[in-house]
Amino acid sequence: MQITIPENLSSRLRQLAARRRQPVESIIEDRLFTSLDDELDNLPSDEQAELRALHHLSNDALRAIAAEQMTSVNQALMGQLMAKNSKGELNQEEQETLAELVERGDRLMVRKAEAAAILVQRGVAGSPEELMSPYV
Repeated sequence: MQITIPENLSSRLRQLAARRRQPVESIIEDRLFTSLDDELDNLPSDEQAELRALHHLSNDALRAIAAEQMTSVNQALMGQLMAKNSKGELNQEEQETLAELVERGDRLMVRKAEAAAILVQRGVAGSPEELMSPYV
């Protein structure tokens, strides 16, 4: 399939590609994936916007996001609260804190997975699992 693009749009695409140091084709592909991605429709609108914005980031920024981890303090707190929860010993405040930490962790994992998927789409070496590891 061949598509004709108006010169003003073509010029903007070339400028964006030069700034990102990517081929114009990659920029177009990223934009099309973003606009056609209906998997995000089930997420809250702020999370949808955040994930769509990832498509505009550099590969280095995406690598950093894909390797991001929950802080060790939050990991430890979540572990303690989950242990108390399994014993039925959480008070209301602790239940709310645990729910917030789980929500943050879920959003982090979705953001990491989306960043890794974009990198794979762009042809960056590695699998999504490798890209999401903080040790690569």
